Amino acid sequence: MGIKAFVKVSIRVSSRYVYLFGPADQKITRVVNITAGLEKPLKIEPISFDLADRISYSIKETEQGQHFLVRLTSIPGTAGRFHGVLKLKTNYPEKPEITIYIRGRFQKKRAGLSSGKAG
Repeated sequence: MGIKAFVKVSIRVSSRYVYLFGPADQKITRVVNITAGLEKPLKIEPISFDLADRISYSIKETEQGQHFLVRLTSIPGTAGRFHGVLKLKTNYPEKPEITIYIRGRFQKKRAGLSSGKAG
């Protein structure tokens, strides 16, 4: 005889790991969906962010107390590899903190190269 259990997730996060990569001169954006899993309204606010020189972020509440979009966008002109985190505080004692891990690689265009082939 087995035991059956239903585990209710207090907060659903679409991705805890975000990867941004591409040309350094373009804006590259990724979005993380955060959804409340409990009946009570969810509130989130930023605690810390260590990539402010490379990435901007915004938090938009799309459904009051239930759904949020966290938009991460690269700041054009920053080349190289990096990693960091965005930490968010919640009002849920079951899940007081959400950590989103961010990795990226932005490449500068190489000077003197053309996309055409030599004939």
